[in-house]
Amino acid sequence: MEDLYDRVSAEDSAARVNWLNGLEEAISSLQRLPHRCPVAVESKIWGRTLRHLIYGAKHSLYRLIYEIDDVRQLVWIRTVRHGAMDEFIPRR
Repeated sequence: MEDLYDRVSAEDSAARVNWLNGLEEAISSLQRLPHRCPVAVESKIWGRTLRHLIYGAKHSLYRLIYEIDDVRQLVWIRTVRHGAMDEFIPRR
């Protein structure tokens, strides 16, 4: 998340801090309702169910791609990608 903070373009540091705080809140919201977000297209590539949460607006749109472990009651954030980036492909 620190890397994202450095890359987010905002006119001042207060706007960047607000953006990062909002991202943290979006991630925390997955604790309550992780199944509310749609299945990500990357699920077919990875061979397991990945979901994605969209955060931000316009030029600062990001996709949080995550996996839910219902047994352990955990949400694993696999990647946070800018909306303009290609699909999340596994490294071979």
